[in-house]
Amino acid sequence: MRRTNRRFPPLPVWLGRPNRWDLVAGALVFGALAAIIVVARDMRMPLEMLDTTPIVLDPAALPGYAARTTLRMFAALALSLGFTFGVATLAAKNRRAEKILLPLLDILQSVPVLGYLSFTVLLFLSLFPGSVLGAELAAIFAIFTSQVWNMIFSLYQSLRTVPHDMEEAATAFHLTAWQRFWRLEVPFAVPGLVWNMMMSMSGGWFFVVAAEAIAVGTHTIDLPGIGSYVALAIAERDLGAVGAALLAMLIVIGLYDQLMFRPLVAWSDKFRLGETAAVETPRSWLLTLLRRTHLVRSAGVPLRRHAHAIAMWRPTWRPPAVPLSRATRTRIADALYYGTLAALALTGAGLAVSLIAGIGIAEILHVLRLGFFTLLRVALLMAIALAVWVPLGVLIGLRPRLAERLQPVAQFLAAFPANLLFPLAVVGIVHFRLDPDIWLSPLMLLGAQWYILFNVIAGASTVPNDLVEAARSFHVRGWLWWRKVMLPAVFPYAVTGALTAWGGAWNASIVAEAVRWGDTHLVAQGLGAYITLHTEAGDHARIALGVIVMCLFVVILNRLLWRPLYDAAARRFQVR
Repeated sequence: MRRTNRRFPPLPVWLGRPNRWDLVAGALVFGALAAIIVVARDMRMPLEMLDTTPIVLDPAALPGYAARTTLRMFAALALSLGFTFGVATLAAKNRRAEKILLPLLDILQSVPVLGYLSFTVLLFLSLFPGSVLGAELAAIFAIFTSQVWNMIFSLYQSLRTVPHDMEEAATAFHLTAWQRFWRLEVPFAVPGLVWNMMMSMSGGWFFVVAAEAIAVGTHTIDLPGIGSYVALAIAERDLGAVGAALLAMLIVIGLYDQLMFRPLVAWSDKFRLGETAAVETPRSWLLTLLRRTHLVRSAGVPLRRHAHAIAMWRPTWRPPAVPLSRATRTRIADALYYGTLAALALTGAGLAVSLIAGIGIAEILHVLRLGFFTLLRVALLMAIALAVWVPLGVLIGLRPRLAERLQPVAQFLAAFPANLLFPLAVVGIVHFRLDPDIWLSPLMLLGAQWYILFNVIAGASTVPNDLVEAARSFHVRGWLWWRKVMLPAVFPYAVTGALTAWGGAWNASIVAEAVRWGDTHLVAQGLGAYITLHTEAGDHARIALGVIVMCLFVVILNRLLWRPLYDAAARRFQVR
């Protein structure tokens, strides 16, 4: 007990005594729990109920649809967060795992959402036959595949760029690897991870139409949600319903920004590096409310104590010594590593050959040519996005008050589904007789560019205030300030954003290169259009060919361009 008393401060006298702030906080908590229970209950109804209760364009149905979509997205976000901590930590801590996981992540990131749905929906439906839950899990998995990759790369980049002086301090305090992870590395990674969680939520909105309208052969399962509502509004060319869906999205994004992400941003500011306090700090009315409560804070005391005990845990059991030399253990580990790598490569190659069997060489060359068209679009759009959003991201990240005002706006713009711009794109291109190969390209940038902005904002917000004040004291301005101060500080974050935006742009090509408004179809030459058209036709062999070629392009460019930049960011621009 004495040791416990030394580790934890005495309990405050107000503990357990409710005040007026507890009434507001309690209402918010119980309201959220009730909404989750009601919406989750509808996810277990029989699958036949979807046919008897089809999607309607009545605006009165939008609140229920919005609740269903939001619950799917938060379920996918929770799954993404757990997957991120497992995979990113393993890749950052283990050299052999890194050599396997990073190429695998490059491949998985480049697989479009339609590609995942085409090959996984039957699995989820077979796990829960006759239940909507199987289709719900398929939709959650599809949203998960649009959310998780930038979170993994953000945590991996943060774990690779922990400041050396902080690592030396952890060594001086004799922290174990477990304690170092929870007391140093995770707090250092929190600001970037929070902004990437926001981007992940917005990325999920971007692909929610594809996730909630699931094609199974010639039959389509339309799950109740904003995505299915938007798909029906586009098919029926109902501009009023499109506007209602946009308003519902804006309200939902504003609510979870105020109730979740703004408190997280304000809370994560305490992990900012530097010995001097920032002139401006992010604020959150909800975080202030929770800090003023008595009953809610007292309920969190056991959780904080258990979390502290887990973070400071020291193992008492040690593995028995292995009677092998270090060289022998290294050879065994290398053999297992290369054997696993060869098995994965052979399995992947065999699966790819079996999927595209029967397709001729001429069509494969044609698909490669389409891939070069998409590559040209993506490269040009990425250069434009970097030139625009890096300076703006720095401007926003250095001004927390400005970030507060623009945060929900940026989330809404990032979440804006490209499908809702199809009417403008189709009408404009047809009316002015424009070339779809050129004027459909900006739709690809609509979702991908925000990865750059959100990561640069996260990087600029974590720049030590000491560094900013030192540059101001020495009158460092203009291009010298960018070259010597700010670009090195945000370079790892900009590379992370560009890497995930690169994969996101390729993924967005399946939406942007083949658009539809009513009976009017516009198709641009490219790999995304090829995958979309054959997905609608149900041709799995050609879907697989398009996905394999897209993965090939993304992986090769990642190996030749983005991975060297990523390693340079971790090596040259790490805070010393």
